[in-house]
This record gives sequence, C-alpha cells and structure tokens, in this order.
Amino acid sequence: MTETTVFTATKIITMNDSQPEASAVAVRGGRILAVGSLDEMEAWGSFSIDNTFCDKVLLPGFVEAHSHSVVGGFWEYPYVGHFDRVAPDGRHITGCRSIAAVIERLRAADADLDDPEEPLIAWGLDPIYFSGESVRAATLDRVSTTRPVYVHHMSGHIVSVNTTLMRHEGIDAESETVGIVKDGSGQPVGELQGMPAIMSVRSVFERLWSSLNASTAKWRFGHIARNAGVTTASELGAAAVTPEAIRQWQLVVNDPAFPARIVIAYSNRFGGPSDPAQMAAQAARLAEHSSDKLRLGTIAKIWLDGSIQGFTARLRWPYYLNGTNGLWYIAPERFREELLAYHNAGLTVHVHANGDEATDLLLDTVEQVLLASPRPDHRHTAQHNQLASADQFRRMARLGMSANMFINHIYYWGDQHLTETVGPERADRMNALATAKRTGVQFSMHSDEMVTPLGGLMLVWSAVNRVTATGQVLGKQERISLHDALRAVTVDAAYQLKMDHEVGTIECGKWADFAVLEADPFAVDAMALKDIPVWGVVLAGKLHPADGRGRE
Repeated sequence: MTETTVFTATKIITMNDSQPEASAVAVRGGRILAVGSLDEMEAWGSFSIDNTFCDKVLLPGFVEAHSHSVVGGFWEYPYVGHFDRVAPDGRHITGCRSIAAVIERLRAADADLDDPEEPLIAWGLDPIYFSGESVRAATLDRVSTTRPVYVHHMSGHIVSVNTTLMRHEGIDAESETVGIVKDGSGQPVGELQGMPAIMSVRSVFERLWSSLNASTAKWRFGHIARNAGVTTASELGAAAVTPEAIRQWQLVVNDPAFPARIVIAYSNRFGGPSDPAQMAAQAARLAEHSSDKLRLGTIAKIWLDGSIQGFTARLRWPYYLNGTNGLWYIAPERFREELLAYHNAGLTVHVHANGDEATDLLLDTVEQVLLASPRPDHRHTAQHNQLASADQFRRMARLGMSANMFINHIYYWGDQHLTETVGPERADRMNALATAKRTGVQFSMHSDEMVTPLGGLMLVWSAVNRVTATGQVLGKQERISLHDALRAVTVDAAYQLKMDHEVGTIECGKWADFAVLEADPFAVDAMALKDIPVWGVVLAGKLHPADGRGRE
C-alpha cells in the first residue's frame, strides 16, 4: 500500500469554500487524501507525520496563467531594467534608473565579450522611466560603433538596436517593414516595434531565440516559480513548439527535480503552418505529449496589439495623451479565421488585448464565432484587457469569457500612466478587478513574467492595495478583498488553464501542490503582503525549498 504522509501547519488556507481552513493535510501518491485536523486523519489508517511546516502557512500552490518561460534564457544576458530584480539563483540585481546607468552596464558587458563580432544582447529596458528620453541607435552607439547591440524592452514588444546592427541587417530608409520606426527624414532610428520589425534583425534574434528555448532556460524558470510559491505556470505562446522543443520540455518538466507544472500555449508566431485549420490541428495534436506535469494541446494564444507603456496597444478614442494610437498585430479577418479554427478544434484561446479598442475587436470576434459555432464551457480568455470598461466586462460575462488581468501594472507603470500614457481618469480604472467581479466575469491575475517578476504575493498585494511605485493609490474603488485576490492566483487562474479539477484548492483528490509561506496573509498588514517570505513549494507531495540552489 502506498505510504500516507500527513503535513501539519500553523494554518492551511485551502481556498475551498466548503472547508476554508485546516491544520493538517494527508498526502498519498502525490495527491491530497484528506484535509482537516490531525485527529481527523486517523480515519485513513496508519500514516507518518511531517512537521516541517508546523510553524508555517500552507496555501494552494500559486497558479500563474500568463507567464513566459523564456525569461530563463534572458537571464544569460545583462539586465538593464529600471527596477531591482532577483535572479533565478537568488542574486539581487540592481536596476538601471537612468540612461547613464544603462550605458554603463552595457559598456561593462561589452568589455566582457572576447569576440569583437559577437553581438551584445541585453534585456529589461523601458525608456518610459527616463522622462521622455528615448534609447535608440544614437544612445546605443555610445556603447559600441563596431559591435551589434540589441536591447530587448521589458514589454517584450520593442527592441532598441545600434547603427552597426541596422547596417549589418540592411535596415535603411528603404525598409518597409511595419514597426521599423523612422525619423522625419525617413531614416530608421533604431527602434523596432512588434515581431515583424524585430525579426528584421534575424541574425541576433536567432541567437537570442536559441537561448530562450534552451533546457537551461526552462530549469531557471522552474527555479523562479519555486522561489515565488508558484506550482503551476504557463508558457503563453512565446516559446517554440517544434517536435524538438516538445521533447526538451518533456525531459525537463517530467524530471522529478523540476518543481512546477507547466502549461504550454500553442502559437505559430515563431514558425509552423500558416493555414488556420492546420494550425488548430497541430495545436490539438500536442495533447498526446502531455503528462501530469506538462500540459499541451488545450490552449492557443493570439496577439491583437502591443503594450500601453510602449504606446503600441490599440486604444479607443481619445487614444494616448500624445494623440497617437498603437499597432494592430493581426488583421481583424485573419483574427476571426484563427479564433474560429482553434475554437472548432476544442481549444481555449487566450487573446492578448491590452487596449480597449483591442478588447472591442476581441469581443466582437468571439461573439461572431459563438454565433457561427456554439460551444459550452469554451473559457476563451481576454489577456491583459487593462482598459476594459464596465460595458466590455458585461459583454465578457454574457459571452462566457474569462479575464486575466495585468494588475502589476498599477505598481510598475501606474505613475507613468497617470502623466504620460492615458491620463488620470483612465489610469484610475486600469485593471478594474472590482468591476470585473461586480459584472460577473470570472477573472485571474498575472505577472506576464518576464515583463514583471513572477509571484502570487505581489499580484495579491497589487490587487488589494493598488499602490504605485511612488506610493500613490490608483483607483481605490477597484480594490478587491484579500480572499478574492487569493482566488485569482489559485483556483480561478487554474480554471483558465482548464486545470481547476486538478489544482488551485487544497481538497481531496487534487494534486498535493502547496505554496509554503512564513506568515499568514490574513494576519499581516495589507501593505506587507508582498514581503511575506516564501519557504518554497510542495509539488505532488515532494518538498522543493526556495533556497537559491538548484540544477540548471
């Protein structure tokens, strides 16, 4: 008979409304056998007691329904983001809070490269913090005029390059690719917006792409998840889904030492068939490669627009404060064809729609698809929908859709949204979680790692407080309760990944996946939520401490 282990804890927050709290949980064969008090475990016969967590608090492992494993590959390169960041191995990396600091870090990285022709790749840049100053070729030429320099923006939607790289790739005044930004005289300035433009520097992107999809990147992502208390994470369309890539995913994630479950969304953004029916068929076939820890063939990803902080998201009138509007990443008719094909193949489609005009297109198209091909429990999910209005949330509810909200924007870019992108009124209602709840929309929250750091507690803190980096409260009326915030990073996020029957609550029959905290979220001040230390995770009953050590 399989051995039964009972874990005791100061408190077990189950997120199961039928049994909200407990002090012991029995695990057999990696699954939850029973939840309750230690005395109540006696009904299941003999068991061993594990008191490792007797002074800690257990929650369901956090579920991240919009993240990108490729962040593990970016950590091979210098980080030049504004905010401090913790590396997968626990190192604290100081942010670059000025253009001078960015240049200094890039120059140091340049000096460390032995091969004079090797491109300098960096990531995390976000010029919106630099008071209107851009970081383009003129700036990056101060780093090197001989070596190609490629700097990926934090949003993931924009890249800055130097003159040398543009010259190597033949980017000039004659280049017609949408997203290659040019000055008033028609000359490219060294900013590439959107994937078609980014792919115009193919030689460097392919080098980066190899790093992003390497097995070491996947292991680093697993360590990031473990350290944040996340036991189920997603790769939402930014990684390769080729046969070789899938084999690599299987080798890494199915390794008993890998500390998380991974859900991979299909996308042909980086290769694959272009016919929507073939895309959908290929996506559905991936299900045969699934395992208990690796899930494929259930979700597809489509991008409609860019990012608000990068001024590339599509907004309703009156657009951005500077009078411009963003980019469409896909034509409306093509979007309808892809959505319908995935829908008919039985997949749940997660659609990137940052701006409210993009949300309009999403809702119109989902409505058309459902009229043409009704399907219950489709769970199509609006990703980001940061400026969604009450009328749009009501439509989502009527259509049976879910919303995954980018609540971390309030902290990381809230101050900039107030004064530089959309102004006070729209910034005040960004990521309107209270409105989503009031209108009956099933919702979760996400980090969009690499864009902001993975972490359920930071998401919860942002949703409960709505405080910007400078301490301003943005949209007090859109705060939600701690209980609702915890649901949004556990069972409600699992719902959007079609895994709520397996993870997201601590109850009999589900996987024994726990986030282990050093304090009770309900016992600390709301402003201290993000600072609760994470001991690590339990995955299928196996302990994975967040000790900064791990295999790569």
